[in-house]
Amino acid sequence: MSTDDTEPTASRAAQPGTGGPVTAGDGTAAGAAQPRSHGPRGAVRPSRPRDATASTAARARSAAGGIGGPPPRTIRPYGDTTGDGRVQVSFTLPVPFGSETERARAEGAALQLAAKMGLDPAMVVHAKGIGSDFTFFIVYGRVSHLVDMSAVTVTEREFPLLTAQEVNLRIRSELGRKFVVVGACIGTDAHTVGIDAILNVKGHAGEKGLEYYREIRVVNMGAQVGVPDLVARARAERADAVLVSQVVTQRDAHLSNAREMAAAFRDAYPGGGKPLLVVGGPRFDPAAAGALGVDAIFGRGTTPREVASYLAATLDGATRDGEPAHV
Repeated sequence: MSTDDTEPTASRAAQPGTGGPVTAGDGTAAGAAQPRSHGPRGAVRPSRPRDATASTAARARSAAGGIGGPPPRTIRPYGDTTGDGRVQVSFTLPVPFGSETERARAEGAALQLAAKMGLDPAMVVHAKGIGSDFTFFIVYGRVSHLVDMSAVTVTEREFPLLTAQEVNLRIRSELGRKFVVVGACIGTDAHTVGIDAILNVKGHAGEKGLEYYREIRVVNMGAQVGVPDLVARARAERADAVLVSQVVTQRDAHLSNAREMAAAFRDAYPGGGKPLLVVGGPRFDPAAAGALGVDAIFGRGTTPREVASYLAATLDGATRDGEPAHV
């Protein structure tokens, strides 16, 4: 599970020399909850700005792909003026930033990398040493690449958003008992902010967590839970769903942990009837649910209502893996 306070996305570059770069979040209070999708994908279309009158603005719009008529098929990044192709990127290099000579070499290395990334011209607008052997950079420059909007696809949510009352009613009518959810952060991951935002009654983004739902019983195992312990607790609680949050992503730990969990539950339920396996975190690819062996993936910005609605939507017929749900 994930909240908006991780993985901010740089959406506009500040002009160099005006106090540093400006960054912003993804702009949504509730990012798309992304279960595994088998349906068609729809093209993303940009919204139209409010006015288009001056001839200079018209020329800029033409360079950017056009506004005022149909949505543009191709667009360029915006930095200082429309369609100027200006972007900012940040990265870390394993170079020292101590002496004057080291700083000059470090910035030269950053500019070399920026040039190979297609930024021309490019300039280092921020550099800061990290320890004795690393330097963090923010580089501002121009790219010539175009974005083809007709080729952009998204995974559409395949279930309706329900109110708490509707979720409770669906569980009562389809299951006839409380829906049991076991949640945890597995492996070495000690970041519980995501799983707590989904499970705890205080919730997230103005929405109550799953503990608030009368027909959902929540077991929150907390952080750094071993996969064998998670499987054992899920079996003991006769869980209908297992929710796992992964924030630690070094060396793709979130992916290996998810695969390990999926394999453990397959082994523990050889005859079918295993609980739903749901993972979430800022760096999961929603399209990778099948490859990881889980039923659904939720990304950053997910709210408790989205998770509750998904769980309720799986209850049509109250079956799981071709077997009746636990009764």
